[in-house]
Amino acid sequence: MDIEELLPGQPEGEKPAAKPQSPLVRLEKDLDLYADAVKEVAVEIMVEGISSYPIFIAHQHVVSIGEVILDRKELNTEWTIQASTFEEFAEKGIIQPEKKDLFLKNYKRPEDFMCVFVIVPEGANFIFYPYKAK
Repeated sequence: MDIEELLPGQPEGEKPAAKPQSPLVRLEKDLDLYADAVKEVAVEIMVEGISSYPIFIAHQHVVSIGEVILDRKELNTEWTIQASTFEEFAEKGIIQPEKKDLFLKNYKRPEDFMCVFVIVPEGANFIFYPYKAK
């Protein structure tokens, strides 16, 4: 007999505990909430000639790249968003020199998508999140 059979996960008559919601589900809600502000900053970065490739960092901790534009503590949300650029990511070595061309080739139209570098305890990755049509 296995130990699992002897010690079932749930006491009799109790429902299993709800699985904790992935932080990425909440990120999607926050990005939808932040979309207008993020798009406005993206356009500003491009119009002012700072970069043609705005990148936004979504995190729940402290990071040392970009500038905070939407603070989760001030907005009572779960994710903070910082604004940065492809150039800063390349300069700091987050986008390695041999990956620059590949990144730029895959970069989507910033008028239609926000480029988000999502940082979670398990790691980080780029996503392109579409702005919702109004």
